Amino acid sequence: MERKTALYDLHLACGGKMVPFAGYLLPVQYATGIIAEHMAVRQKCGLFDVSHMGEVLCQGPAALENLNHLLTNDFTSLGDGRVRYSPMCNGQGGVVDDLLVYRVKEGCYLLVVNAANKDKDFQWMQTHQLPGAQFTDLSDTVSQLALQGPLAGEILAKLASPADIPGKYYSFVPRGTVAGVPCLISKTGYTGEDGYELYCAWEDGPRLWEALMEAGRDLGLTPCGLGARDTLRLEAAMPLYGHEMDDTITPLQAGLDFAVKLQKPEFIGRQALVDQGQPATVRVGLRVTGRGIIREHAAVYAGGRQIGHTTSGTHCPAVGPVAMALVERAYAQPGQEVEAEVRGRRVAAQVVPLPFYKREN
Repeated sequence: MERKTALYDLHLACGGKMVPFAGYLLPVQYATGIIAEHMAVRQKCGLFDVSHMGEVLCQGPAALENLNHLLTNDFTSLGDGRVRYSPMCNGQGGVVDDLLVYRVKEGCYLLVVNAANKDKDFQWMQTHQLPGAQFTDLSDTVSQLALQGPLAGEILAKLASPADIPGKYYSFVPRGTVAGVPCLISKTGYTGEDGYELYCAWEDGPRLWEALMEAGRDLGLTPCGLGARDTLRLEAAMPLYGHEMDDTITPLQAGLDFAVKLQKPEFIGRQALVDQGQPATVRVGLRVTGRGIIREHAAVYAGGRQIGHTTSGTHCPAVGPVAMALVERAYAQPGQEVEAEVRGRRVAAQVVPLPFYKREN
């Protein structure tokens, strides 16, 4: 039985087409359609209900020690009000999940995990935690909205004081107010655009949504669903758990080297990653040069031999048909000509640098 977020009735009122996703009923699109929603985020602004995501509080004198033990990134230098991304590995170097870490203050961190993994992640943290810290699952008490696009700051400024709006990417204000609603306000997102993610009490989610929609009405703010969220993150080459990484794919294969600090003395999976050395397969971008759309799980060929498989792919509104794939390292150079098998025929593509889309500052 799928659950509903606090905004379920508002989604129906906006014409949301509801589908099951990660244990919830969520809008895949609204009456405007995925392409219009996608382009609204690229050109103006979009609003997403991402309340299905998981939130876990880690606090205690050994909170930092626990994070550095559980996660591949190093949080020693993370300051108050800053956010850092990290994979979380198993003992074989595969990815349990990837998440964001918010440092609220010394000994207190908020972890934001993927919706489909939140129960698994919480159990993993509890099973592998070190003494001196406590993990608390807050997911059922939180509504999360994502305001994304070049006009996000202008819209938010109508409802929040300048002191409550974080200025730097991957920073946050832990106790701000938006339209009278107490919020954690974070300058983060999953679209490749400027924007904010707002965390509030579960029951305040609908009031916050309505206030944002009203404030953005004259600026073209558009409600957006899961479909646009996926095409936006694909254009920005942001990996998705279960696609570009999973329990068998390492963060080094997924191109997440920047968030793997092998110089740390210890973290779960570190020795396995060291022993494996340079990964034989790596994540690449593919731009379709033939006729067709390449989707996930398509075999990728070069010189008549299979060299890998796609992990995500579709026709993206701003860049056309693209895909991400895991391929043998020898074939990962930009310009490499490949083919992907789509319904029994080969579709030509070319390896290109990631991301496919990058916003202008």
